[in-house]
Amino acid sequence: MNQTLTNNKSIYLETFGCQMNVLDTQLVKGQLQSLGYAFTDSWQSADVIIYNTCSVREHAENKVWSRVGEIGIHKKQNPHVILGIIGCMAERDGKDMIRKHPQIDLLCGPGELDKVPMLIDNRLKTDLEERGGVRNADIALQGNTHRRTATLSAAQDTLEMLDLSRAFDPDTHEGSAYVRITRGCNKFCTYCVVPNTRGGEVHRHPDHIVEECKKLVEQGVKEITLLGQTVNHYHYDTNATITIEGVHQPQIGQILSPNRGTGGPSPVFSDGVVSFADLLARIHDEIPNLQRLRFITSLPRDFGNDILQVIKDRPRICRYLHLPVQSGSNRILKLMNRGYTVEEFKDLIDRVREYLPDAELATDIIVGFPTETEEDQQQTAELLRYCKFKNSFIFKYSPRPGTVAIDRFEDDISNDTKKRRNNELLNIQSEISKEIHEAYVGKTIPVFVEAISRKTIKARENAADPAVTIGWEKPQEITQLTGRTDGDLIVVFDGDASLIGITVDITIDQASPLTLFGSQAAAVNASSNNA
Repeated sequence: MNQTLTNNKSIYLETFGCQMNVLDTQLVKGQLQSLGYAFTDSWQSADVIIYNTCSVREHAENKVWSRVGEIGIHKKQNPHVILGIIGCMAERDGKDMIRKHPQIDLLCGPGELDKVPMLIDNRLKTDLEERGGVRNADIALQGNTHRRTATLSAAQDTLEMLDLSRAFDPDTHEGSAYVRITRGCNKFCTYCVVPNTRGGEVHRHPDHIVEECKKLVEQGVKEITLLGQTVNHYHYDTNATITIEGVHQPQIGQILSPNRGTGGPSPVFSDGVVSFADLLARIHDEIPNLQRLRFITSLPRDFGNDILQVIKDRPRICRYLHLPVQSGSNRILKLMNRGYTVEEFKDLIDRVREYLPDAELATDIIVGFPTETEEDQQQTAELLRYCKFKNSFIFKYSPRPGTVAIDRFEDDISNDTKKRRNNELLNIQSEISKEIHEAYVGKTIPVFVEAISRKTIKARENAADPAVTIGWEKPQEITQLTGRTDGDLIVVFDGDASLIGITVDITIDQASPLTLFGSQAAAVNASSNNA
């Protein structure tokens, strides 16, 4: 993008929601930094305030509305400030958001994020007088067209350039990074708004994905997580590649269900089609310095044994699968339009255990979906016990604007019943998680160190607060670090912050339902030798 800035405006950018939003924020931030914008951690001092939003969970959405109200008050004293809403809420609500909240200056959906710099620049260059005294918002939303035609290739999809132009700065990561392989979704689950906010499924060219991974590793990244709404449905027909100005264009995903949980191969249509299993193998084999390769999220439907075989044969692909089941009731799964049965899901779990006996699993569950009965609840509880997930993300159903369910089904389960059922499943999962974590006690396992723990950060904040430290003797500072195992189990241990971004061997001493506690194996061995 050939754009030169003539200002030194500062931007505050806050992210809500999933890993895809985190990646979107990183890409938008890199694009804006390359154009000369500075970023600040203080929204009060920023010239431009941007919220990257999520419309999947009500809690995240409520936070955004609170921020928007706060900025509305702030702008009365600081009318020069620009407020932008990007992401899924912007796409879903569109111009209605502007009508209800006139303090918003720009909207940009997730399918138009490459236009964020232009929107900001337009707003900065056009003051209120030039707009005839009316504060019209700058808007870039994909609408029903999804910016793509109905052809196989999503030709001239300029959003691909946002991924290709990402900044590979060692200071922007702590040894780990996200890489997008697909955008959007074709599955149309009745409770989910994603197909309407992120558009239909689009798959990136495998060469672009591999090249992006290579560049990240060259900049010191040790762990890469591949992102997509349903990564196991990735497929790209290289025989049908369209290249425009040297850029291989993404392709529209086909709405397929070739396997129905049978373990058959991933979707392929000709010898030129690259499946998700092929992509995993290629990244692993072509980038030997990549220490860990992860991926999220997978749709339980059509998860072929070819993927499991690739993971089994390649040791640097992590033994962790996130498989959102949502319910243990076939009746509820059908109402959700999930496209598989409980029996097919159990078959997938059995195949995972056969191919990858050391793998750890996680899932998502929605309780209190319309018409859910106590029998449905018990079937979900039975499925939890059968699958033995390391953890489950369990949420109470809430009707989301823009979904099929909000119009088709009455929200007929009381909030008290939802809370009770939620707690029942959380208690079952806690017992299972405790059992899984306790099995690691006494073992020495490799852990990828991610960050300083929240406990240490909180202690340092207290130590710096005069109100907290009056009459209090400061203890010797110990840095507690946090990291993850190959199976995505959280581990905390004491160590130097220089370990962040590398893998170390940790001997596990204790376990809780959500966390492993350990010590550096080298330190343990040295202590034993000195004794």
